[in-house]
This record gives sequence, structure tokens and C-alpha cells, in this order.
Amino acid sequence: MNSKDIAPSIQKVYANADDFLPLNGTDYVEFYVGNAKQAAHFYKTTFGFQSLAYKGLETGCRDYASYVLIQDKIRIVLTTPLNSKSPINDHLRKHGDGVKMIALWVDDATKSYNETVSRGAKSFMEPTKEEDEFGFVIRSGVYTYGETVHLFIERKNYNGVFLPGYAAWHSDYKPTSTGLKYIDHMVGNVGWNEMNTWVEYYQKVMGFVNLLSFDDKDISTEYSALMSKVMSNGNGRIKFPINEPAEGKKKSQIEEYIDFYEGQGVQHIAMATDNIIQTVTLLMSRGVEFLTIPSYYYKELQSRVGKIDENIDDLEKLGILVDRDDEGYMLQIFTKPLEDRPTVFFEIIQRKGATSFGKGNFKALFESIESEQEKRGTL
Repeated sequence: MNSKDIAPSIQKVYANADDFLPLNGTDYVEFYVGNAKQAAHFYKTTFGFQSLAYKGLETGCRDYASYVLIQDKIRIVLTTPLNSKSPINDHLRKHGDGVKMIALWVDDATKSYNETVSRGAKSFMEPTKEEDEFGFVIRSGVYTYGETVHLFIERKNYNGVFLPGYAAWHSDYKPTSTGLKYIDHMVGNVGWNEMNTWVEYYQKVMGFVNLLSFDDKDISTEYSALMSKVMSNGNGRIKFPINEPAEGKKKSQIEEYIDFYEGQGVQHIAMATDNIIQTVTLLMSRGVEFLTIPSYYYKELQSRVGKIDENIDDLEKLGILVDRDDEGYMLQIFTKPLEDRPTVFFEIIQRKGATSFGKGNFKALFESIESEQEKRGTL
């Protein structure tokens, strides 16, 4: 999405952005995982990613192995330690598999680092030039919530397959794409009374604006609640909703995440498609498990969202949610957690004009999540 695609009402919000940190888009998302080779096979088989690049013993890296997967504009890096002394083990021991790096594509990684650190960001990596026969990349980075890191990637002088130190990863196993196009947004879970702290961080340190806000009246069920604010950079290409728990009768999904992740971190990654029915049908056929939506939701859907292109019976069969705003409508669905710890998951989203985040779906969605929490004994 670029600025000319954004509805006029949202444009007014973006106009308030102090865009001293121009971001071109998401470069890649890096997960620390216990077994990167097996995780790569999972993401290829189930989600339709393709092999792109590799770094490990065969390329001269003795400390860790990284597998880079690609689907359209989405790049995922899966990294695992190669010995017990690696600090990656500390992350895995505490959090399990999860997102460590959110890499942002910039024109000037040095300027991006200086701008954010001068405004109070904690340094993760000073600007570093990395080069090989294909040119050079400059990377830098700062910490955000928990142990999560924002890397700034400057690659305008590089023509290699991914980054210096990586070799092309050729594989005979090439499962077909499932139609995933790009990362629409990434959601972070933070602790009690921490949301505004991180909202201010993104405003002050990164020049983002608060695009939308939801309180516990918007996002609640009989048993649990949470609050959320959507942060966006000035051109709308990077959107980071921030969630925190709110008081309820029982434990919210945010509390469950923080308990099992043992801290703050990325809750889910929303990936866009141009045909959500086709994408979800393919994903289900490959074993991806999605949340089950209460049947009452679809009985009320037509009266709530009006005319849509899709057949409601098809949406109900797959468990796809729909919501409308002033600019159009959107369709979305959420996977179950991707590992045994009930932490990170994926969202599949298709936007047909809508720029919002599915407020009308919150009640049904959270009831579905609570049903899963009850099965796990964590509600």
C-alpha cells in the first residue's frame, strides 16, 4: 500500500506523521527457531513459501544456520543456533520459536539509526557495512518492545540473492504458492499499562502516528478484554498494532501470550492475499489449522456488512470473517498458534477498499480464541 492508495479520511491522520524516518516497506521477518531446517520445510509445505537463500556451515558460518523463504514480497528468515554457547539459545529457552527481527527497508541505514537512537532508542546494532562479490549492504538496528529488534536494511548497492554471507538455496522441492502477497501488518503484545509507553515510543522515536484506537469496550467478551492502538509510519507501508491486557473475569489472550512467551513480543503477522477463499482453501488442504467461528456470526453477517462479492456460505464453511468501513470491506481469518506454546500465529487478510482492522469481528473472534484457551486450560 502506498500513500495514494489510502482513503482521504485516513490521509488526514498520516498528514500528522513526523516522517523523519522514511520506510520503503518490510524487508524481512526473522524467527529464532529450534530447528530451522525442519521449520523451513513446514513453511514451504503448508504456506507455499519457496527456497531463496541459506547461510550455515556450508557457507562458512559456524555459529548458526539461517534459511530464507520467499513468497511474492514476503521474506521470512528462520535461524537456529549450531552450538550450546550461542546467545540464540537464551531467546529460545525463554520464548520458544518466535519473531526476533523485524527488518525494515530504508534508503539510508546510518541515518535511520542516528535518527532513532538520538530520540531515545536502545541500540542493537550500529551501522555495519557487509559486502561480498555482489556489492554491499548496510544494516543497523534498535530494540523495541521485549527483546524484539527493528533492523534497518540499506540494500541499494547490492545485487546478491539476499544479504552478504548467504548463498542461493536451490531446492528440488517447490510447492506451489498459496497466493500470499505481502505483510499487511504485525501485532505486538505488551504488558499491563505498557501500551501507551510503546505508542509514545513509535511516535517519538520512529515518527509514527496513532492510526486507530480500540479500548476494552470495543474488544471484550463476557470473560476477557484487551486494548489496542494501531501505529503507522507516514506512507502507510508499515503498521504495528500494539495490544495490552484489560481487566476481565478471566485471562485474556494477551495474558496467555505473555505467560507462555515469557515477555512481550510479536503476536501475529498479517499476510495479504488477492483471493482469500482460494488461499484459505489451499492452506487448509495442506494442514493449516484455523480458528472456528461461532455459527451466529454468519446469520448476522449480511445485515451488518451489506452486499459483498463473496458467497456467505463459502465464508462460513472456511471460517472467514468480514467487516466494513467507510472505504469498503475486508476479509480476514486467523490460524491457531504455529507451535505448541500458544504464542505467535498468522492472519490472512484481503482488503477490498477497507483500511480498518476488523472491529466488527472482535467479539466473534475473541470468543473463538477463548474456546481454544478453555481447551488449553488457560482461560
